[in-house]
Amino acid sequence: MLILGPLGFVTPWVLSALIVLPVLWLILRAMPPTPRRVAFPGVALLRGLTDRTPVARRTPWWLLLLRLLAVAALILAFAGPVWKPVLRTGSDGPLLVVMDAGWAAAPGWAGRQTRAERALTEAAADGRPAALLLADGRSGAEPLVFAAADTLLARLRAARPVSWETALPDDPEAALADLPDGSLSTLWLADGLDHPNRDEWLAALLARGSVTVVPPAVPVRALSLHDEDTPSLTLTSTDQTAPEILAIGPDPQGVERELARLAPGEAITEAGITTRPTAIDLPPELRNRVTRFQVEGEAHAGAVVLADDRVKRRKVGLVGDADAHAEGQQLLSPLYYLRRALAPTSDLVEGGLGDVLDAAPDVIILADQVEMAEIGELAEWVDAGGLLIRFAGPRMAGYEGLMDEPLLPVTLRQGGRDIGGALSWGDPRGLEPFDTDGPFAGLTSPGDVTVRAQLMAQPSPELAERTIASLSDNTPLVTRDRLGQGQVVLFHVTANAEWSNLPLSGLFVQMLERLVATARTTPAEQQADDREHPFWTPEMVLDGFGRSHPAEDLAPVAAEDLAKGTGPDRPAGIYAAGERRLALNAGGHFTLAEWPGAVFEDRSDVPGRDLKGLLLAAAALILALDVLGSAALARGGRIAALFLVALFGLPGERATAQEPVLDSELIRAANEVALAYVETGDEEVDQTSYEGLRGLSLALRQRTSVEPGEPIGIDLNEDDLSMLTFIYWPVTADQPMPSPQAYLRLNHYLRLGGMILFDTRDGDVAGVGGPDMSASLQTLAAPLEIPPLAPVPEDHVLSRSFYLLEDFPGRWQGRPVWVEAPTMRAEAREGMPFRQLNDGVSPVVIGGNSWAEAWAVDDNGYPSFPIGGGWEGERQREISFRFGINLIMYVLTGNYKSDQVHVPALLDRLRVEEELAP
Repeated sequence: MLILGPLGFVTPWVLSALIVLPVLWLILRAMPPTPRRVAFPGVALLRGLTDRTPVARRTPWWLLLLRLLAVAALILAFAGPVWKPVLRTGSDGPLLVVMDAGWAAAPGWAGRQTRAERALTEAAADGRPAALLLADGRSGAEPLVFAAADTLLARLRAARPVSWETALPDDPEAALADLPDGSLSTLWLADGLDHPNRDEWLAALLARGSVTVVPPAVPVRALSLHDEDTPSLTLTSTDQTAPEILAIGPDPQGVERELARLAPGEAITEAGITTRPTAIDLPPELRNRVTRFQVEGEAHAGAVVLADDRVKRRKVGLVGDADAHAEGQQLLSPLYYLRRALAPTSDLVEGGLGDVLDAAPDVIILADQVEMAEIGELAEWVDAGGLLIRFAGPRMAGYEGLMDEPLLPVTLRQGGRDIGGALSWGDPRGLEPFDTDGPFAGLTSPGDVTVRAQLMAQPSPELAERTIASLSDNTPLVTRDRLGQGQVVLFHVTANAEWSNLPLSGLFVQMLERLVATARTTPAEQQADDREHPFWTPEMVLDGFGRSHPAEDLAPVAAEDLAKGTGPDRPAGIYAAGERRLALNAGGHFTLAEWPGAVFEDRSDVPGRDLKGLLLAAAALILALDVLGSAALARGGRIAALFLVALFGLPGERATAQEPVLDSELIRAANEVALAYVETGDEEVDQTSYEGLRGLSLALRQRTSVEPGEPIGIDLNEDDLSMLTFIYWPVTADQPMPSPQAYLRLNHYLRLGGMILFDTRDGDVAGVGGPDMSASLQTLAAPLEIPPLAPVPEDHVLSRSFYLLEDFPGRWQGRPVWVEAPTMRAEAREGMPFRQLNDGVSPVVIGGNSWAEAWAVDDNGYPSFPIGGGWEGERQREISFRFGINLIMYVLTGNYKSDQVHVPALLDRLRVEEELAP
């Protein structure tokens, strides 16, 4: 290849034809031969006449220049010009492709596969041996096998990221032991983060040849859960953007969807990494339904935090005197007020202290209880991480051994203090504002909340530190102290309205909720029941793209291994031990990688743009101008001018919404039965739709008698839909609403028998959360005349119009597909293989399995998007193609399969007519 600056030529020898341009210039501008002079007397009669249209004696310079430019454009076009070509290294040594395959590599995974496939294809063309190293931690200690590069393509296309950190083999020297002769060229598709053994591998590869690093195309963002007194989230990213965090969980109907959005906090940037702490500020009843948190717009395991016992409802044990049956006595019971305050947000367990401890609660509340027989077991439970909340009362105030009572945050005086009684000197006390750094920060005390009696604490240097709420006279109302891994909290008033009207206020509920939220559900290795549950069984796991899958063929994980985080034998997911559930999440803090000695590949260095087509078009345009110029010189100037004005100057007829444009592409689509897709304005989505329908058209041509042409994109506001048969409509969040005239044409199109396939493309978020397109679909489809819909029944024509199908997957599977609901009379009858459903074609089909991505193929016929892995993924792609073929057959032929049920009746009728015929 010849390189001239940013321009390259594949066949530069063709450029030698440029030397003929000066010769052509001389030939074309040459004057005709000198005429012979012959005396003719009659010429004297023409003397004095002027030729109004003289014939040029030589070619005008501008016309000659046009012709030379046309010839030059043709020569340059056939020389194979390429703008900014990518130079091949020309190395004959082995090639090693290293692909980071952790969760951070999931964004842009298809682009990484494409770049690696291009490198392997070039190596195969050069006859170079190659090896592929997927850094997913599954490679053993055996050396890498270098083989023909094209044999690695199948493994590359089946590869997918994992839900743990990128992991390289421990010993690079052993892995490179079978390296072939020659200088090693390494292409490292990096995720941008530092990982164990990365420095050792980089040094070993640089010692054997060159290393080219392909950096990530998008910033890396991860979400992690901090298990502190109050669990919170942390968003870590390599850029300064702050996408919202989606809280995903089941709605009241049990459908998993977005429940709330959390805004990240202030940014803290250090060493190129930005962290944003995010509080889980949700109402308790909403927070308890959350199953996962996910960064908006991110589709990888590191951006997902699965919710477990640490962020869900706490189990609270209530210990106190049983309520009396009379309603008036119930209102005197402390447990009544505690139950009313905590029941909406916690799981309550009531009974004796021994029974409550056996239930393994997160919080235990004692209402005026002293001299407990199980005080030793209770102390062990608190020391292991439990939260004990105690309330004062008459029994505690009159207890003679109060100063020696264990499990109290402060030492108490016996007898208590009567502030607002008949024999007291003062008035009831109000509440002091809460500290800004305490557990009750931000709560506002109503002015009418007062305290009439309280238990007093012995003065001590630690009293102020342990007081988290106080009265207006600075005497303690609530105190707290740490005991081992747990904490003990004491309300110096009763849990009923006997000493204070605090239990009658909403502040009482808020204070209890704040305290219960600080209860720790410690990691698995710190649980008291670890001796009984040394292993944790995976229930649900995530793949690298953040999609949930059932945990199949995964062995239980030891508690000590689970504490190490995610890995090849413990992917991100939910693990169970007894009644406990623990989420193992992939995201967390990370550091950026450094690459001393390596060469970075500029992402703009993509395969150069071929200029041959542009130059051929330019040559054709120049030749057309030459024809017009020649016509102008040949006494056709007016005609040429009129032609130019008609071609370039006259405005076309304005197309209105009522009279859509009938362009040549629509006419071609009607003639060739081309499949159409709605242009959404999103270039990536539109390109996927085009490639998907192109792949489906190719499958139809190969397997059926239908031979559709090239797919066509349509503008609903401009194009006429009456000539189309099938429209694929991908639903996007930012898609603009069509005009009212467009909806009129759409309804007319549906009434005439056309079909629209609505694809919400959100089937991948059914298990991991993300944008739900149901609202966008409802908005776009509201003006359409759509009949009642129902999931596709087992005996619907769509399941057997060409192939026999039981499911209709795309790139995703498991979501229902909706079609026109059958009528009330559509019942199965004896002798019929299936019901007579929908006498015509369903005008709409709705689903979210992203069929275009499953059908999409590139220019070389390879799939554009990965599906699953290995044989199962390719099987799912095959079923998706079969669904597409069934769909097009259903559109083109209607319910001809259902009409087969009438065949016996028709045959009987023909037989009777033959018998009656004379």
